[in-house]
Amino acid sequence: MSDWYKKSFGDDYLLVYKHRDMQGAYNEVKGMIEWLKLDQGAEVLDLCCGMGRHSMALTDFGYKVTGIDLSGVLLKEAVRLDREQKVQWIQGDMRDVQINQQFDAVVNLFTSFGYFEEDAENEKVLQEIYRLLKPSGQGQFIIDFLNPEFVERNLVPFSKRTEGNSTIEETRKIEDGFVRKTIVVSEPGARDRSYLEQVKLYHQEAFLTMLDRVGLEVLNVYGAYDASPYEKTESKRMIFVGRRKG
Repeated sequence: MSDWYKKSFGDDYLLVYKHRDMQGAYNEVKGMIEWLKLDQGAEVLDLCCGMGRHSMALTDFGYKVTGIDLSGVLLKEAVRLDREQKVQWIQGDMRDVQINQQFDAVVNLFTSFGYFEEDAENEKVLQEIYRLLKPSGQGQFIIDFLNPEFVERNLVPFSKRTEGNSTIEETRKIEDGFVRKTIVVSEPGARDRSYLEQVKLYHQEAFLTMLDRVGLEVLNVYGAYDASPYEKTESKRMIFVGRRKG
């Protein structure tokens, strides 16, 4: 499963995650800007921007945004939706972002972390966030991760739904320190298409240790975009907000 993301973030991803809408992204961004308190015109990097919902919402709040993602399919969709060409879209790997610019803020949203088998590979992502932030405490970050405690207690092993003529079955399990999901997309008269997704379950203390090790200081940990405090067993999310150390 080491390269699962190269297959999974393709055309069917747009179908499977069709329910994620722009209004939801606007509400989440509204929470983010209250935490970051950035000036108008601040430069923001959306690392693993996907189809660009949050990137475009950030531009509407007055920020200069760059969106980076590995998936050509998702970036193509982002460009299509960005009719006014407000965002700079770049294809790249979050472990080795091929730009030297430093930003006022870097955001990594909706569990776009923990994709890799080895801790060292996941930590490279945090090292890149550090490198891409402005120094001396100016650069701020948000990393929005799942809450492992909640996932372990509330995992839904199987679900099934329809989108148009497509049937989507999702099977979930926890094994070897990962939450893993198998997605099967079925359509009449066509061969089933299957995909794998996995995220390494980093609990709060382990995550905080990694962040500290690469030079990122956590100022707040929220459990949702409404700024509710992180509760170990109850929060669905684990959202780290902080800055590059001075």
